Amino acid sequence: MNPTMTSHRGPDGESRRVEYRVQGLSCPNCTREMQEEIQRLEHGQNASLLYNSGRLLIDPAVDLQQVERILKGDGAKLIQPDLSSPDETTVSANAADEGPSTQAAAETASAGEPEEEHESRLGLWLLVLSAVMYGVTFVPAIPGTVGIGLDLAAIVFSGYSTFQRGLRNLIRLKFNMDTLMTVALTGAVIIGEWKEATLVAILFGLNELLEGYGMSRARRSLSALLEAAPKESVVVQDGRESVVPIARLKVGDVVLVRAGEKIPSDGTVLEGSSAVNEAAITGESIPVTKGPGQPVFGGSVNSEGLLRIRIDKPYEDSSLAKIMQLVQEAQDKKTPTELFIDRFAKWYTPAIMVLAALVMFVPPLLFGQPWMNGVYEGLAILIVGCPCALVLSSPIALVSGMTRCARLGVLVKGGVHLEQLGKVSAIAFDKTGTLTKGQPEVQREIAYDPQRFHAVAAALESGSLHPLAAAVVRYVAARSGGDERPRPAGLVTLPGVGLSAEVDGVRCFVGSEALLAQLSLGGEAQARVAEDLAHLKAQGLTVVLAAESARVLGLFGLADELRPEAPDVVRALHRAGVARTVMLTGDHAAAAQGIAARSGVTEWHAGLLPEQKVAQIQALAGHGTVAMVGDGINDAPALAAADLGIAMGQGTDSAVETADIVLMQDHLGQLPRAIRIARRAGRIIAWNIGLSLSLKLIALLLTIPGWLTLWIAVMSDMGATIIVTLLGLTILLGKDPKAGDSPAVEVTSHN
Repeated sequence: MNPTMTSHRGPDGESRRVEYRVQGLSCPNCTREMQEEIQRLEHGQNASLLYNSGRLLIDPAVDLQQVERILKGDGAKLIQPDLSSPDETTVSANAADEGPSTQAAAETASAGEPEEEHESRLGLWLLVLSAVMYGVTFVPAIPGTVGIGLDLAAIVFSGYSTFQRGLRNLIRLKFNMDTLMTVALTGAVIIGEWKEATLVAILFGLNELLEGYGMSRARRSLSALLEAAPKESVVVQDGRESVVPIARLKVGDVVLVRAGEKIPSDGTVLEGSSAVNEAAITGESIPVTKGPGQPVFGGSVNSEGLLRIRIDKPYEDSSLAKIMQLVQEAQDKKTPTELFIDRFAKWYTPAIMVLAALVMFVPPLLFGQPWMNGVYEGLAILIVGCPCALVLSSPIALVSGMTRCARLGVLVKGGVHLEQLGKVSAIAFDKTGTLTKGQPEVQREIAYDPQRFHAVAAALESGSLHPLAAAVVRYVAARSGGDERPRPAGLVTLPGVGLSAEVDGVRCFVGSEALLAQLSLGGEAQARVAEDLAHLKAQGLTVVLAAESARVLGLFGLADELRPEAPDVVRALHRAGVARTVMLTGDHAAAAQGIAARSGVTEWHAGLLPEQKVAQIQALAGHGTVAMVGDGINDAPALAAADLGIAMGQGTDSAVETADIVLMQDHLGQLPRAIRIARRAGRIIAWNIGLSLSLKLIALLLTIPGWLTLWIAVMSDMGATIIVTLLGLTILLGKDPKAGDSPAVEVTSHN
């Protein structure tokens, strides 16, 4: 058997692991036991059998026949996608050293689904047939021997797979759920409890079917996210068009994307204009108009016209590829809750077996109780020992929660981070680029000679690359009505002050308030300008002034504009249970105070260096779980220091790599919703664990008065399993909002 297209480095950085898709993993506890068996094989010490995603990562030197034997013992088997494209296989082999192939992940995710669905349907029909035969045995006219035959047939039809696995495990002295059920059902048949044995077999078969359906549904929801990956693209070279796999695209290639097609990788539009649906990347389902010079994401869909696009990143570095890799890796990271359940389940089943043996033998031997009663009670306790509901309490809810967040464009890099998100009590925000747009705009204008003021400011600032200069040029251009600006002559830079040049033969200046010291202003004019300048600064605005040699022409007050959704987001966070919202910024206090007041954060700290932001995060840590939201390189230390780092997806690569959660939109609008989803997942997990343990405890207590029956035992496990499965899947329910119609936060697009 050949491996799938994915290859991974092991923990030592040298050994490679190949990836297989595994079908039939319906029980986390059984998956853990199979992983331990595989790890005991030669070269198998680094093997990982991942229940949440149904994948096996293993050293290629491991004997696959032995692996298949282990998997077969628990009803699982290796499958692989159809590698019908030789180009894809070649590319994946060449990229083996670069980590997981996300295109392979998409292929692997859907592999084997038709066969899995066929087996589920077959299992359902066999259960229905078994239930019908069981019902017929209650017809009075049916002879006893025929009834026993129907019971036996129903047991075989509904439990044959369990018996197969259980007998193999019993021979190997491996005691898991299937072994316990096999012993219990065999014992029930031996002591003549045909009706109860049949009912237990049918209920257990239904239980297994629901378990498999629940996790399969959660996995398919994640797989649907991976289907956004395009497979090939049309490349234009020397005027000729050719279709190539996206893995062959190089930086600088020019591709054609027609209406309805997916953009193959991140790039820039060269020609054409169209509405592009970026829902696969940002979660925003409202198309964004794109034209020449504007960036586009790989995986987004061209809704209308023809676009000619220059590829800026190879596919494996594109936004979509990173998303797919994060999603693929996130679903298999175990949380502390899951690790605790794993440890608990490892000792729980042997303890139950010891208890069952005591119940079987102690009362008859020491107290003269009937042997049949002891054996019956012991068999019932064996059924109670199945830890299915307990080990399913967490995975389905976590995978569903991460999937729901991913649909919103919120990428959670692991279940542990989803749990942390649900516990957040304080959130710290960077200011620039997070609570604000990160682009200064002219907020106020005081003009002493409006016409000359605009002409001089635009003429001089057009020669500067400074963000404040660009804001001034945009502001003047919007108000000039297309008037031609004068050309500056002899432009020179005044370090720490601004610019100087001749405009229409007059020496002019533009820059900061430091220019005032170089101008020969009269006392009254000086006082007037100083008063206006102080007024602008008191509002938290950065001042740019324009002047001629002996007079100030006017003042611009600029500020980084608050994101329109920020106040609503902060209010929604407070409603969601986040007690403290804090703004951390390196900007001056006046600017910080203005943004804090308009955004609604509970506190703010200004003039901070990166290490001082870390200190503020550490100070907040004493008040519960702390999250940090940022987008810049200077935010990376604070993101790492927080319990939970949240990065804006349009921010710097260092912030995105450091963060535990990535907001793929260029706004904060979905953060409150993600927190509510995480809190809901946490509540469901806690409820599931409590319910699973409570029902089992009640069932065990029923042994004291001798009221525990086989069908009550299986119902205690089955009932809990059904409930935890359905509760976990409810997180996937509900219509995800479009941008702009969120009930909690209104988001305005600025594309």
